[in-house]
Amino acid sequence: MFDARYREGHLRVVNALPARHVLGLHSPEMKLVAKQLSHNGCEAILPDGSRMRCTNSLETIHCFESIPSHTLCYEETVVWGFLINLEKCTLEERLRMLGQYVPVIDNWAVCDSYCANAKWMARADKGMLWRFLQPYFHSTREFEVRFAIVTAMTYFLNQEWMETVFEKLDCLDFGQIISEYKSIKGKPKRAQQGTVQGAAPYYVRMGVAWLLATALAKFPEPTREYARSAHLPDDVIKLYIRKARESFRTRNTEAL
Repeated sequence: MFDARYREGHLRVVNALPARHVLGLHSPEMKLVAKQLSHNGCEAILPDGSRMRCTNSLETIHCFESIPSHTLCYEETVVWGFLINLEKCTLEERLRMLGQYVPVIDNWAVCDSYCANAKWMARADKGMLWRFLQPYFHSTREFEVRFAIVTAMTYFLNQEWMETVFEKLDCLDFGQIISEYKSIKGKPKRAQQGTVQGAAPYYVRMGVAWLLATALAKFPEPTREYARSAHLPDDVIKLYIRKARESFRTRNTEAL
């Protein structure tokens, strides 16, 4: 299942922090692992060497919650999120599990793959889900904020919620958000894990730009109107314009 050649290329794309080990599993394989764990449970080997038998998916999720997050590899954090999405439970129970999971997210790929596969959010009570997101919009941690932004982009960009989403973007305090990634100038000859070529918090800035480019494709005029008067850093607006030009859906659409 592990592909060494794929792993080397994937490391450059995912850009996991140096302390987060990456095995090299493909996304379909991680989804398969999550489904197998959901149906059959597992026997987990804990960091201290002891073993824990999990007979179902809920026990497996609780096992993930009990393990120090820094000991998990990239693929384990992704599988954990997939398990939460697969679990059959009430919204309150799922949000409780999600509240344990979001602080573990330390990478854009973990964040975005979770949100893209959280199809239950499309059917969830939007008011309750929006209230759940509020602390993450105001978090000082980069990927908690990105989680809120990507969730809003994926499940709240509609006529009813769009203005509320834009208002929340305007309240982001980029200066208080702490990033574990190091900003560097110029493009290095070799990939350097844990570095980005942009201002911190880079993945929050890119998340906002992505949201605005997506909104432009759906609601051009309201998005342009917001972008012209938004209280966002200039570089975020520039990233938004660049993303809009790169997308086949908006390359011929005025961004401002």
